[in-house]
Amino acid sequence: MADTDPAELERRIERTRAELAQTVDAIADRVSPKNVARRTVAKAESNAKQFLVSVGDRVGEMVGGVPRPARPGDEPDDLWADEQPDLAPILIGVGAVLAVSAMIILWRRRSR
Repeated sequence: MADTDPAELERRIERTRAELAQTVDAIADRVSPKNVARRTVAKAESNAKQFLVSVGDRVGEMVGGVPRPARPGDEPDDLWADEQPDLAPILIGVGAVLAVSAMIILWRRRSR
């Protein structure tokens, strides 16, 4: 009998409406352009930081030199204990990656 009680049915309907309103609000918040842009920027910043850290680690591995603390009056060339390898190939590679990335971004923007 409780299933056909009008007061109980009204309470269930109101509870369902409230739940539906919360769900719609959550979906609207998730897909709002402002929030999507904020999440995208945060993800891009995180990826860029991670990329820079990994590039720095790889350059450090390739360089193989052990930096020592700088002292007043030291020349920049004297800061590395070991001989410095040729960094040109590394810098050319990083530049090529940046150039290709910029071209991809510009291409995607033009195609929109």
